[in-house]
Amino acid sequence: MLKKHSQFIESLLFISDLFLIAASWLFSYYLRFHTSLIPADKGIPPLKSYMLLVIPILLIWGFAFRTFGLYRPRRIASHLSEIFDIAKACLLSVLVLVAVTFFFRQYEFSRLVFLFFGVITVAALSLERLLFREILRYARKKGHNLRCAVVVGMGDLSLAILKRIEMHPEIGIKIAGIVTTDRNEVGKELEGFKVIAVYDDLRKIIRDKEIDHVIIALEWEQHSKVAEVLKNIGDEMVDIKVIPDIYEFMTVRGGVDELDGLPIISLQGTPLYGWNIVAKKAADIVFSIIAVIITAPLMALIAILIKITSPGPVFYKQERMGIGGDTFQMLKFRSMRTDAEKESGAVWAKADDPRRTRLGTFLRKTSLDELPQFFNVLKGDMSIVGPRPERPVFIEEFRKNIPKYMLRHKMKAGITGWAQVNGLRGDTNLKKRIECDLYYIENWSVALDLKIMWLTIWKGLVNKNAY
Repeated sequence: MLKKHSQFIESLLFISDLFLIAASWLFSYYLRFHTSLIPADKGIPPLKSYMLLVIPILLIWGFAFRTFGLYRPRRIASHLSEIFDIAKACLLSVLVLVAVTFFFRQYEFSRLVFLFFGVITVAALSLERLLFREILRYARKKGHNLRCAVVVGMGDLSLAILKRIEMHPEIGIKIAGIVTTDRNEVGKELEGFKVIAVYDDLRKIIRDKEIDHVIIALEWEQHSKVAEVLKNIGDEMVDIKVIPDIYEFMTVRGGVDELDGLPIISLQGTPLYGWNIVAKKAADIVFSIIAVIITAPLMALIAILIKITSPGPVFYKQERMGIGGDTFQMLKFRSMRTDAEKESGAVWAKADDPRRTRLGTFLRKTSLDELPQFFNVLKGDMSIVGPRPERPVFIEEFRKNIPKYMLRHKMKAGITGWAQVNGLRGDTNLKKRIECDLYYIENWSVALDLKIMWLTIWKGLVNKNAY
């Protein structure tokens, strides 16, 4: 019954896709030739010639969508991944369609129609899938279109997956119970979830309870039993998922990749690769040049005031750690006496720090001492947004006491960051700052950078923790 219901939903989605694809093709023709968007200098070709391509289009798109797995169940996958697959399938299909039209020599098809068609199809199908998935999620929350699952394992990993499934009723998975190795545990409960069988009884449980999914969530030391579990499932027609017990080792940008069909688990990665590097670098250069031009008169005034009010250089260079653990010389306007660390050594600034000059107190409070760091950004040592760089002498101590501290160096150090716009600046909770830094690295995007820049300006540069 569930399989028939699944086939009905798949067929409904397939028909809906074909209808939208055909409608998008006709709308692209109308947009090109029957609107004032772009004048048709060579006249308007007959609709009949474009109608001839409807059948080939439906065949090409239908084949491409099935090849890209766009009709397989996606209870757990994100909307974004589905939209990305739709875009890839549509791009490939448009290229194939252009090649097919080469054989229609008696007709000349507009390249703009193909361009409109590609964009409109991706947009229309993405919106359709979004609406379709949301309707299904709503139905599942109400108890419809459910799938039955058992979780194999009795440790922290199995409990974690059970709780996540319970927290997300919209994915429509109903837990029938837990399967374990120890027959003495049958009938017991793991935080509200009942242990219903041992591995040896898996096939019987699958049939008796009409199980659709078997989720294997064994602890690391029990992974040798996976083969035994699979053997006990036999050739039963169920979906089998394996949750590897290495999630606790995953840090920033962990995930699963694929190499020629072979799954590869990435425990740690970086968001800055390919075009991401280009986008961030371009934003850094553009915004830094703008900032330097706008603040040039102010920086000149500050430089003059420093020279007048205290002996010593205008700028202060301090060794900081940047991306990959490399060190660089960070620039600041000098806000302390030249012999500030002669007696104390490297220490953090504190409230009412006697080492500050009178002008330096104001500069540090208003963050104006940080302005020269835009030159660090232009040089390539820093970024406008990123984890704030720290001195190597302090880092050696931090990395001993704070887990994952060094992961913040997977991105360039920044003038401002997610921690700073959330009030974690200066002598504040280091662990919370690290959490903010790792959140930023994990969720990095150009949009997030722009948001942090805006919040830095909006919330003001004055901070009570800036000593």
